[in-house]
Amino acid sequence: MSSPQISHAADRTHRLVPSPAGRTHLVEQGTGPLVLLVHGFPESWYSWRHQLPVLAAAGYRAVAVDVRGYGRSSKPEDTSAYRMLELVEDSAAVVRALGEETAVIVGHDWGATVAAHSALVRPDVFRAVGLLSVPYTPPGGPRPSEVFAGMGGDEEFYVSYFQEPGRAEAEIEPDVRGWLAGFYAALSGDTMPGPDAPDPHFAGRGGRLRDRFPAGPLPGWLDERDLDVYAGEFERTGLTGALSRYRNMDRDWEDLTPRFAGAPITQPSLFIGGALDASTTWLADAIAAYPHTLPGLSSSHILDGCGHWLQQERPTEVNRLLIDWLAALPG
Repeated sequence: MSSPQISHAADRTHRLVPSPAGRTHLVEQGTGPLVLLVHGFPESWYSWRHQLPVLAAAGYRAVAVDVRGYGRSSKPEDTSAYRMLELVEDSAAVVRALGEETAVIVGHDWGATVAAHSALVRPDVFRAVGLLSVPYTPPGGPRPSEVFAGMGGDEEFYVSYFQEPGRAEAEIEPDVRGWLAGFYAALSGDTMPGPDAPDPHFAGRGGRLRDRFPAGPLPGWLDERDLDVYAGEFERTGLTGALSRYRNMDRDWEDLTPRFAGAPITQPSLFIGGALDASTTWLADAIAAYPHTLPGLSSSHILDGCGHWLQQERPTEVNRLLIDWLAALPG
């Protein structure tokens, strides 16, 4: 690609920039120090719609990407193209394509893991890192597939369910909009199933994940128009690129453990979790280890009553925490 392709909507700029896979689609707003925003599953750049204008107004160049496999970004066919080291290089390529040498990187869900490993592998590019929902756990330990296979007893953990190519796609793609609505509701603080209901992170043997999704109203943070945006993207692209991230966890373990086993992230860091989010409760030991694994941690918060979709469920609170943390970073 010889030059970035640019289009404008309101005061946001949509841009296609070169990446190792071909192209990365991004949306930017504002001028100033670069803050790169990385979404998780099953989302898009649109997950940062509440952050872009606020960060811009605070004097930052806020850039939200479509991760490889999502939206208008490239979607390689090879499953191994979605390994973490590839996504780290996508992050660094965006910084270069925007004419910058360094950036702050902030991620949510899988985006938090991408952000953490971008900071770990490329400290020359990423000077600070913010993690939303998913805590940092250093590379190493047991092989991930073995850990996930041992979870749930007679039930199947969703990460294991996602491993076989085509299986989850066959569940989701006949009704993308309905599946997304149920998945978002299952992990939202105001609509998630109660503690006595079957856990939506697991499928019964021979069952589907969506069998345990709530059937009630949309979560308060998600209106019909927002759902149309998300569903429209996945109806166009399919789910294989997004699901391929889960299908590389053992490859990531093989790639990263020899060089980075137990390695801390030393740059200034931020963590925000939801008190009702399984990512926070299941990984409580990872949060407790932050003095060793995130020695540069300067801001850490658990939001009461909040589920998994932090920056959309609690945009005002998350924006304030982000702005305060960014303002305190070394120049």
